[in-house]
Amino acid sequence: MAEIQLRTRKSAHRAALHSVHSLDAFVFTVPDLDEAEHFYDAFGLQPRREGGRLDLYTLGHPHAWGSLHQAPGVKKLQYLRFACFEEDFDAIAERIARLEVPRCAPHPLGDDRGLWVLHPEGFAVQIVVAAKSAPDEGSEPVVAPRPPVGTGASLNRSRIPKVHPRRLSHILMFCAKVPEAVRFYEDALGLRVTDRSGDHIVFMHGAHGSDHHLIAMARSNGPGLHHLSWDVADIDEVGRGMEQMYAAGHVRGWGVGRHVLGSNYFHYVRDPWGSYSEYSCDMDFVPGDFDWRAADHPPEDSFYAWGPRVPEDFITNFEIEAPAVGA
Repeated sequence: MAEIQLRTRKSAHRAALHSVHSLDAFVFTVPDLDEAEHFYDAFGLQPRREGGRLDLYTLGHPHAWGSLHQAPGVKKLQYLRFACFEEDFDAIAERIARLEVPRCAPHPLGDDRGLWVLHPEGFAVQIVVAAKSAPDEGSEPVVAPRPPVGTGASLNRSRIPKVHPRRLSHILMFCAKVPEAVRFYEDALGLRVTDRSGDHIVFMHGAHGSDHHLIAMARSNGPGLHHLSWDVADIDEVGRGMEQMYAAGHVRGWGVGRHVLGSNYFHYVRDPWGSYSEYSCDMDFVPGDFDWRAADHPPEDSFYAWGPRVPEDFITNFEIEAPAVGA
């Protein structure tokens, strides 16, 4: 797979917008990096050791989507890093100062680039100048050619190739202060609400073009990371990814199904720490020259269109709530 070129300058039709364009990276800690490396390798990512951390890549893509560090205790979100174009950085910094968003020192696991601020729930957010890793258009499904007549379209299980996600699609965060978090992302960073269901869940996209959401927030009793979502080629790869993880011993999760808000097909795989990685395909896309009309949807019509029953602990924030024995 050819490496993807990352865009470094914004397009003319968004020249007046001073907004971050991408979620550049997520950083969290886990009790065991070896266990993390085995999980993400089985999932189809390209985990790479770099000093004392584990960086997560997708096959053929030059961007490191996130980093994991080892620390005792439970998995814990440490900070998020957002990226903007160089010509936007000063305007974003001035807006943050005008809004009196609290500044903070660089995170001990981070660096001193750019600007460090505090999210309303107390974790660090870094804003840097970097190339755009969020896509400029929706991912195209891969359509396999029709097989010759008399030949089945489906492969034998022993011949099915490993699924390798193409890129990070989005992350979903737990959040106790949803209204405050939405204002932070809108007013300080320039993200936009795509869809929501009251303050139960809110989806936000990038003004320079992104999937239906590059970040989402689900109401909880504190901050945390619920899932990482990874784009794959088609629904067949969603299902094959599910089987791939079953074979690796990761049988807990949810799917296959289809969401309503975002419209993507999904399968969630529960990781060793109680959160999830999602195989996702065919998500709605918001172009940089389109103003999506945000809507507030009733809870019963905002989660999923079809799929298996939701696990009882699917929306449990294990970063602040200890899992039951054997969970």
